Amino acid sequence: MPRPLAFLVVLILLPWSAAAQVTVQEYQVPRGHRVHDVWADRAPDGPVWISVQGGGELGILDPKSGKFNFVPLGPGSAPHGVIAGPDGGVWLTDGGQNAIVRVDPRSGPNSKQVKVWKLPDDSGYANLNTATFDLKGVLWFTGQSGIYGRLDPKSGDMKVFKSPRGRGTYGIQTTPDGAVYYASLAGSHIARIDSATGAATVIEPPTRNQGARRVWTDSKGAVWVSEWNSGNLSRYEPKSGKWSLWKPPGESAQLYAVYVDETDKVWASEWASQTMLRFDPATEKFESFKSSSAYANVRQIHGRKGEVWTPESGADKIVVYRYK
Repeated sequence: MPRPLAFLVVLILLPWSAAAQVTVQEYQVPRGHRVHDVWADRAPDGPVWISVQGGGELGILDPKSGKFNFVPLGPGSAPHGVIAGPDGGVWLTDGGQNAIVRVDPRSGPNSKQVKVWKLPDDSGYANLNTATFDLKGVLWFTGQSGIYGRLDPKSGDMKVFKSPRGRGTYGIQTTPDGAVYYASLAGSHIARIDSATGAATVIEPPTRNQGARRVWTDSKGAVWVSEWNSGNLSRYEPKSGKWSLWKPPGESAQLYAVYVDETDKVWASEWASQTMLRFDPATEKFESFKSSSAYANVRQIHGRKGEVWTPESGADKIVVYRYK
């Protein structure tokens, strides 16, 4: 049964002029839950969903009250990614159960329906990572063991494919025109999935061994990549095949997560300095937002109009950056 937990809210106004329009609010999660990914409902002040690896739960934050509820996902659960689906459900990639999990948030606070789709037995342990829905409502997901797959929520049909270059399949995202791309951390490339056949076509970045970790798309369909090994923020434009690269401020940057907001500004989490970065492609300028935590370890970013949400896995905090 989900249970409410104590919370702490801290409001910070960033003092430097470049970020004067940004405020930061923190929600403390009780220690030991090990939050991982986050997904914000589109509605203003709507719930924020969190994958909780330590407890094997879906966390639900009410931003107005600051209260959390937690929904157990099943024996051995250790969810990684979390997203909202077009069907109104909340979907998780659960490495502990080697399964895709759906939670119905509309069934009431004390009786949320949990449904589990186990991967086929011959898939082995997938080390499931993240997921995305294509424009037909089909869920695509990745596993770092070197697989990606698809689940049709209507029929329950699931297929698992081997990544063309083996292990490392990591972040995944759908572009506005319906194309599905994933990043391979160990393989240092991105790939486009043919949703009809399931085949993946590798796309080589210009930087060797760059460690593509996560991908996100902007409103024009360009694919933005956070590069863990090189520290670059890169962009791939599918129509022309052009790549562009930008080096963040600081030394020995390590970019983990990437997200593009509704204004086409690009946000990335930088682990070497434990900062959030906001990049403006028009001016090619970076802004830096230093975390209040010594080790924030932001592994994923999501947002809605005027807000960017991050899970600080190293500090068990949920943090929102609000901007005008």
